[in-house]
Amino acid sequence: MRPLRIAVMLGSTRDGPPRPANLGRRVGAFVSSILERRGHAVDVVDPVEEDLPLLVKPHFAYAPNQVPPKLDILNTRLLEADAYVAVTPEYNHAPSPALLNMINHIGSSVMSYKPSLIVSYSAGQWGGARAAVLLRPMLSEMGCLPVSAMIHVPKAAEVFDEAGVPREDPAQWESYFDRGASQLEWWGVAAREHKAVVDPFAASPALTSTPKERNAPQGP
Repeated sequence: MRPLRIAVMLGSTRDGPPRPANLGRRVGAFVSSILERRGHAVDVVDPVEEDLPLLVKPHFAYAPNQVPPKLDILNTRLLEADAYVAVTPEYNHAPSPALLNMINHIGSSVMSYKPSLIVSYSAGQWGGARAAVLLRPMLSEMGCLPVSAMIHVPKAAEVFDEAGVPREDPAQWESYFDRGASQLEWWGVAAREHKAVVDPFAASPALTSTPKERNAPQGP
């Protein structure tokens, strides 16, 4: 199997307190290490490094020669990915605003017809499960349908050290993650190979002018 290009999108810009603040980097490091061990090419997309403003205009709303260079590079990175892993904390029972802001800067045609895997975490006992559930419809709308398996990490600061290495039971954590990774691989390879045969945008082209393109036919 030819390796997949997988974008691991982190969701934390926290700088504490409480400490440690940015647990997402620990979780992302663990996820990336497992995917790389499975032979895939991983691109970690960190909202701290991307430093995008609050959404004013998404990539597709700019004239081609006016797109901010940093946003244009991010758009290309996500376009070239075969699959996505969304790593989100839970803030007030919801996904990370930083992750949502980053995704909202990108058009759905960039991420569509590819699979995604949701990994959530929290400092407490629930592992971000409520945020993960709310992230599913957004990723579906972006066209990168989430696989059925979801990964939830409770008490993330206790589970992973700063390098993303499990402090205890590493084999169990790897086994837990493998189910989601296997589903992501299956769908990622299937989507990539089928797109080489059938262009999905031929029958379902990207919207290019107005939201009215989505509308049902108007009655008399």
